[in-house]
Amino acid sequence: MPGRWTDRAAGLTLEAAAAPNETGAVAAAVHGAGASYVGRFAPSPTGPLHAGSLVAALASWLDARAHGGRWLVRIEDSDTPRCQPGTDRLILGQLAACGLLPDEPPWWQSSRGAAYQAALQQLLDAGLAYPCACTRQEIEAAWAARGVLRPRHAELVYPGTCRGGLHGRPARAWRFRTEGNLPSHADGVLTWHDRRLGVQRQDVAREVGDFVLKRADGLWAYQLAVVVDDAAQGITHVVRGEDLADNTARQILLQRALGVPTPHYLHTPLVRAADGQKLSKQNGARPLDLADPLVALRAAGAVLGLPGIGPVRSVADWLAAAVPAWSGIIRGFADGTQPRSP
Repeated sequence: MPGRWTDRAAGLTLEAAAAPNETGAVAAAVHGAGASYVGRFAPSPTGPLHAGSLVAALASWLDARAHGGRWLVRIEDSDTPRCQPGTDRLILGQLAACGLLPDEPPWWQSSRGAAYQAALQQLLDAGLAYPCACTRQEIEAAWAARGVLRPRHAELVYPGTCRGGLHGRPARAWRFRTEGNLPSHADGVLTWHDRRLGVQRQDVAREVGDFVLKRADGLWAYQLAVVVDDAAQGITHVVRGEDLADNTARQILLQRALGVPTPHYLHTPLVRAADGQKLSKQNGARPLDLADPLVALRAAGAVLGLPGIGPVRSVADWLAAAVPAWSGIIRGFADGTQPRSP
């Protein structure tokens, strides 16, 4: 359903529609496989967009337009306790103010539990996932017994306690089995290519371990939800912030396990706070000031390395000029003439 849509409840020139709940195998749920380019922006409604999230939104929109493709929006509200009521509509309004209108009605992850359950069952049936009874404290105790303490601000690799069964304990969460899931990589290292960052490598089993697919509180984990939804929406290109690059190897493992395509990835530069940390909602990033959306767009474009765009009359004029400028940047990434960090 391309073009504008209308959300009368929010007073936007935008009609919100939840995605259907696929219940069959995930591989059978891939839509638009013949499309040459389908991109997306997938914000979490835990707060309004800020300068950093606009960079990711703008880059994904520009990349779709530079390739003559479609651009979708997905509201990643599966972590319901962290979501703020009404923020999803606020985010859609912020995007609209910046001229970033999706080509189809947005999807909401909170409506897609059946699709995630179908994917989990597919993995369980294939022996690629298993239930886990361990608490966080038990995981820490298991490593402490081996003389390993949890690093500050980091998670411990799951030691595999429940891989061989629950032994009568109740299941709390469900995990993906990483060991033995890289048959084409004898050293266990998964290698993938980022269009900006170049070749990336991660030994998921050693560096991450068997990661959670469904949490102990019953909520769906980000890794499973994003893979299922990217496949169901036929996403061919993922453009997102560099802080999410570390998730990519896990998502590629899930894509292979579920038999769905792996998109092309590009991870954008981050906006940093004064202390050098990534600007985020968690560290108090201020909502976008959209009194003049052109100011916000120019700032986001500067982070992406866009050259200065001269005087324009409107947001639409600025975006029209930004698309060919972005095309030049991505050509530079491909041939090595564009710096990886602007």
